[in-house]
Amino acid sequence: MHKELTASRRGFLKTTGYLSLAFAIPLDSALSQANPNTPRLPGDLQTNRKLSAWLRVNANQTVTLLVGKVELGQGILTAVSQICADELDIDLNRVQVISGDTALVPNEGVTAGSFSMPYCATAVQHASAEVRAILLELAAEKLNQPVNSLTVQDGKVLASNGSNVAYWDLIVGESLNREATGTIKPKPASQHRYIGQPVHRVDLTPKILGEAKFLQEHRPAGMLFGHLVRPPTYAAKLLSVNAASVQKMPGVVKVVRNGSFLGVVAQREEQALAAANALNASAKWEVEKKLPTHDGIFDWLRTTKPNRVINTKVQPRVGGETPAKTIEATYYRPYHMHASIGTSAAIATMGADGVMLIQTHSQSVFETSIAIAKMLGLEPSKVRCQHMQGAGCYGHNMADDAAADAALLAMAVPGKPVRLQYTREQEHKWEPYGSAMVIQTKAGVDANGNVLDWDLQIWSTPHGTRPGGEPGNLLSARYLEKPFVQPVPTNGGPPNYAADRNGIALYDFAGHQVLTHFITDMPVRVSSTRGLGAYANVFAIESFMDELALAANIDPLTYRLRFLKDERARDVLQQAADKFGWNSWKKTINRGRGIGFARYKNIAGYCAVALEVEVNPRNGRIRVMRAVAAADSGHIVNPDGVSNQIEGGLIQSLSWSLKEEVKFDDTQILSTDWNSYPILTFSEIPPVEVVLVNRPGAPFLGTGEASQGPTSAALANAVFDATGVRFRRLPLTPERVKQGLDKKGTA
Repeated sequence: MHKELTASRRGFLKTTGYLSLAFAIPLDSALSQANPNTPRLPGDLQTNRKLSAWLRVNANQTVTLLVGKVELGQGILTAVSQICADELDIDLNRVQVISGDTALVPNEGVTAGSFSMPYCATAVQHASAEVRAILLELAAEKLNQPVNSLTVQDGKVLASNGSNVAYWDLIVGESLNREATGTIKPKPASQHRYIGQPVHRVDLTPKILGEAKFLQEHRPAGMLFGHLVRPPTYAAKLLSVNAASVQKMPGVVKVVRNGSFLGVVAQREEQALAAANALNASAKWEVEKKLPTHDGIFDWLRTTKPNRVINTKVQPRVGGETPAKTIEATYYRPYHMHASIGTSAAIATMGADGVMLIQTHSQSVFETSIAIAKMLGLEPSKVRCQHMQGAGCYGHNMADDAAADAALLAMAVPGKPVRLQYTREQEHKWEPYGSAMVIQTKAGVDANGNVLDWDLQIWSTPHGTRPGGEPGNLLSARYLEKPFVQPVPTNGGPPNYAADRNGIALYDFAGHQVLTHFITDMPVRVSSTRGLGAYANVFAIESFMDELALAANIDPLTYRLRFLKDERARDVLQQAADKFGWNSWKKTINRGRGIGFARYKNIAGYCAVALEVEVNPRNGRIRVMRAVAAADSGHIVNPDGVSNQIEGGLIQSLSWSLKEEVKFDDTQILSTDWNSYPILTFSEIPPVEVVLVNRPGAPFLGTGEASQGPTSAALANAVFDATGVRFRRLPLTPERVKQGLDKKGTA
């Protein structure tokens, strides 16, 4: 269903042989269609208003669906195909999807933030419904029958008098080259054939059978291999290198040096690697020592002057009741890697037409193409990014950097595809990490444990340095002879700021305030990891809720429900607890239970997680025995897809919370392989049960980042229940747990 294309838009239309109702709109006009005087359209239809940007009805009896969002393993291409097929009344196998090709599809920005369902899927639903209405009008005219007398079966329009005509026979030039009106209502849930069904993900079977190629496996004809030599540290500068001798090595096509950017292109991969190693051996660098170290980062965060302080008065308290007691706690999150199993890669070709074609697994193909064009000194139209699926990652890893680096090397060998893939050490040392954070909580409570004043303070560096059209956010652009300066990061916009994402608790407190200390200095490279600041903020909030419940001598579930007014939130929390058997659970030695809840960004999917753990007091090892999650994603399109996202997020969060921490000294990153940065293994994954709360007719809610925060809190709460020791610094490694147990305090 998903085609990978290397031709131009015009070439694509010629070679497919399809006669279609519509053509894709040009990229440069994709974001300029919205007239401020026209009604707001649903989802990404607002910024890509032409129906022809989204859909083509083809003479070969298929429908081409074009989307700007890309497949990362989250199942979005399957979900939008289900929606399109239902709204058009066609079989699912007729839907062909093209995604993430900057020359062909609508610009939907970055695939991130759990926005694919609320923005892309909503746009597809409304666009498809409107196209169906247009096709029915055309059919009514051709059959000379009233529109309300027509029905559709798999693309065949049937009239009550027995006459019929198929969609594919209604080809009338520019029929879809019009703006959507937003006036056609999608079908009610009762008429859905595919929406709500566990349709097998279209990309899974070929992956399971080894038929599909990830970008990392792609080998176009005539391809050359590139490798880079990275500086030893962030601030290092290249003083000298013996490039001439390396240029003479077997298979070397070109040694490329531009300032402190250093790379090589060779005929075979092992030749490129050998040449890169030779360059590295002869390179002389100027090195600085100025990092605060991984143990010193939390003090650094608390003492560094913030670039911006955001004071959010969520609920000013009315009344002068004095709290009976004040309870405080501080929580810590380290830097996290994306830790993709497959290292980042890209293939770039400088074409004879002057267009740089880059095949990439970037989540931000549009912005990255613009940033690379600026870096290379090309017009934006001369850089085309084409998404290919990579080996799995959520967030801003090194895919964009690989695209830029491949392009820099490809400029030196025009006409030849250049493949670049980082080594494990390069990926680990140079990728942008998830920011370390400190979260301080304080609550004034009355004699019954009711929260009178809730104060939460956050210290964090940025969570977003994606290219955003700016070369300075591409790693190698900063090392060129004429370097690009990295823009000062921002903290996003309300209600989904990055550092303080989910910093506002969903609970109804009498007084509620959040203070964010946003620090734009970055000792180590940082950007978006799955959930951004939500993971740490929910960990802190939900851990502190347990601490308040303990102080009030109230069951943690009961305590949460006391302050939770949102009925859907209460439902999810109760469903997780019921499935877990919260009220019937019997405590045994060294075992504990814990629960955590959040609504991602307070606007997306609801999720509650309950865990049972066993803690070995002799060595501090935590074993997660079982996990239960409940999720409300609004109207569910694909139940399997939602369950997979909840399960995957839960497992990844356990890995973060139990093992993962980037370590560095005053000079460089020390976590360079899987031994120095371990992740959860298959044998450590617990059985996971997921309860789905479906809301037919409700808006689609993003789910991909809903379970990370609740899982970290549920883990810490369960460990406390098992040991009586409150752990507030992640990860909960055996060494840290054993130390805490020996002290019998907090850690």
